Formats: sequence, structure tokens, C-alpha cells
Amino acid sequence: MTKLVKHNNIQQLMHGLSISVAKELRDSLKNKNFVSLSVPGGTTPAPFFDLLCKESLDWSRVRILLSDERYVPETNNRSNTTLVKRHLMQSNAAKAQLIRFYSPDQTEDEFVRQSVAYMNTFMPIDVSVLGMGLDMHTASLFPDSAELADALSTSDSLYVVRPASQPEARITLSGRVLAQAVKTYILIIGQEKLAAYNLAMSKTSAMLAPIRTVFGNQTKVFWADIDN
Repeated sequence: MTKLVKHNNIQQLMHGLSISVAKELRDSLKNKNFVSLSVPGGTTPAPFFDLLCKESLDWSRVRILLSDERYVPETNNRSNTTLVKRHLMQSNAAKAQLIRFYSPDQTEDEFVRQSVAYMNTFMPIDVSVLGMGLDMHTASLFPDSAELADALSTSDSLYVVRPASQPEARITLSGRVLAQAVKTYILIIGQEKLAAYNLAMSKTSAMLAPIRTVFGNQTKVFWADIDN
């Protein structure tokens, strides 16, 4: 059963999430040579990244990848990779390996075809941190994407989607890959996101609420209201 963990404020949420993710990574490193951490894009997780990068663990054995990426170069201000480099690949975490989802010499479809086999070596994801939109999407699994059904069901690790609501193509981790993560944390802030989460809980299909694909005993939702 997915567990909702409410925090008193955003600072407490970010601190608690950082501690929890770092502990999961340390525990995984006890049994594996390398571990994988997937993280969301956008600006919301930046304070969490700023804290997590300072945690003490063997970052040289951690592979960091985004749950999804807009297929744009890192010079584009919509690049999630740039945000991760600026906030997470710092301090102790500078020793981690960052897996990029973009190549200037390939289309998004060519990139995915070439990268799927390599990405499969990272699976299952040891720790997955996700966001959620008001439309109940997660990663780039958007309800208005014509590719949603395939992106949810494919056995491949990566999938290209072109949601009608978004200005560019995106590469996303597939629904199956996200669902199979060993530990999952969903980061949401504010009453509107809490209402969207509760609505997703009432739905019966990931096609209606894609976030449902990661609901389960391995998942915790970390929530705080917007600070006044």
C-alpha cells in the first residue's frame, strides 16, 4: 500500500527525503557493486538535490539518471540534465556517474534504439524519486500522450513520447521500469498536488492517472504544504 508521509514544511520534507534516499543508497551499496538512482526534473527537487549531494556515501558507485528528459541540448533552459548538474552533481555527489538522455548527432528515436540495451544494465532502479503533475502524470507518462499505452506496457527501459501538451519530444523511463524500482519516493508540494494524489488513488487505471503505475508497498509519497 502506498504510504503518504506529511511534513510540517518544505524544508523538513527536503531534509527528510535526502536522509531517506541516502540511507536507501547506502543499504543497496552493501550488496551491489553499483547502484542506480533516478531523479525528476523541474525546479521543485532542486533543494532536495542541494542536500542529497552532501550526504556521505560512496558516490563513485552511484549511477544517476533522470526519470525523463526533454530532447533538447544542455544549453537549452528546459534541459533537466542542466538542473541536475547544477544542483546534484556537486559536493560529494560530484563523483557519481550521470547518464544523459541526449545526443546532438541523433534524433530522439535513434538515441533510444541505441541506448535501450545499455540502459537495461541499470535495472531494476534501486532508488527512484519522482514528481507528479496536476494531471497525475509522472516522468513523461502524460495522460494526453498518444504513446502512453505503449510507454506503460513496453518491456524496453526507455520510450519516446510526444505529449500534445508539451512543446518538444521527451525520453521517459517506461512504466514497467518505474514500477519495478526497489524503492520509490514521490515528491509533491501544495494542496493542489495533494488533491491530485488523492484523485489518482481513486482511479482504477494508469491510463487515467499514470502515477498509479508506481503505487505499491515500495512507494512513499512525501508531501508538505506551500510555506506561507
